[in-house]
Amino acid sequence: EAQLVESGGGLVQTGGSLTLSCVASGFRFDDYAIGWFRQAPGKEREGISCISAIDRDTDYADSVKGWFTISSDSAKRTVYLQMNGLKPEDTAVYYCAATGRSGIPGNSAESFDYWGQGTQVTVSS
Repeated sequence: EAQLVESGGGLVQTGGSLTLSCVASGFRFDDYAIGWFRQAPGKEREGISCISAIDRDTDYADSVKGWFTISSDSAKRTVYLQMNGLKPEDTAVYYCAATGRSGIPGNSAESFDYWGQGTQVTVSS
């Protein structure tokens, strides 16, 4: 059974950093693209970054480009999201998701097959 487990969320002050982890199991890790999404209260789920299968090409939403970095460790079956320069508007539940699509899957939630339960990130002002 495919499973994704996020961790690393927490409370941080404005300007601080956090690194989220997404540990995958139950599917061929290297054959799946992984995306990071976030959902703030009262807002739609937003795709913020993804890493493709095989070649591990990366992509970012404009809102996080230059601030967040996505990476993967095949041996650990883990995808990371390094978040720097955090702002109160980054407060949200952060989810990782997996898709068997080739290339950069984009930021549409409908493109992804498996989802984690999410981890809360709160940025205080």
